Amino acid sequence: MADSTPTRKTMLKAALATGAVLGAAGAAPALARDRVGDRMLAPTPACDDGDDPTPPQTEGPYFKPNSPRTGDLTVPGAPGMALAAAGFVFTRDCRPVAGALLDFWQADYYGAYDNVGYRYRGHQYTGADGAYTLSTIVPGLYPGRTRHIHVKVQAPSRPVLTTQLYFPGEPRNGTDLIFDPRLLMDVRADGAGKAAAFDFVLDFTS
Repeated sequence: MADSTPTRKTMLKAALATGAVLGAAGAAPALARDRVGDRMLAPTPACDDGDDPTPPQTEGPYFKPNSPRTGDLTVPGAPGMALAAAGFVFTRDCRPVAGALLDFWQADYYGAYDNVGYRYRGHQYTGADGAYTLSTIVPGLYPGRTRHIHVKVQAPSRPVLTTQLYFPGEPRNGTDLIFDPRLLMDVRADGAGKAAAFDFVLDFTS
C-alpha cells in the first residue's frame, strides 16, 4: 500500500493556497504547524515527492525568444479543449521561488507551431508564493510525438531549466522516445475542459 502521509511539499502547497504562507525565495516558509492531526511530521530536508528535482528535456526546434508576457495563451475563436494549468516553483528544500520566469510554448489544435507570430506562446513570473497559472488548450498531435507543452523555467540569476510537460493516458506516451513519466501533469476533467497541476522543483546546488 502506498504511504498516505502528506509530504512537506503537499502541506506547503495547501498553506500557500490558503494564504497561510507569505514566503519568498531564500526565506524559509512559515508553516503554521508541521502536524497531521495530533501527529508531528518528521523534518524533511528535501522537497521531494520521489521525482524531484524536475528533469530537463530537449528544447526542440520551435522555441522563439521574446514571447509576450502573459499567462493566457488562448486564441479567441480557435478550436481546442480548454486547459487550465497551475502549480508552484519550489527549491529542493521546499522554499517557493518568487520572480521565477516561466516561458511556455506549444502546438495548436492541429499540431502546428506558430513560427511567424506568438500564438500559444507566452511568459510569466511567479509571485511571492512561487505560483503560476496558465490558460491554454490541450495541444494537438504531430508525427512522432505525444501531446506535450514546452517550458523554460528560470529562478532569478540562476540557470534555465528547459523541459516538457505531458498528459497521462495518452496512447503515444508509450512510443514517444522523449516522453518522461516524471513530467506527467496531474490532469482532471473540469467542465467542458481540463485542469492540470504541476510543480517545478529547481536544484540550486549546481
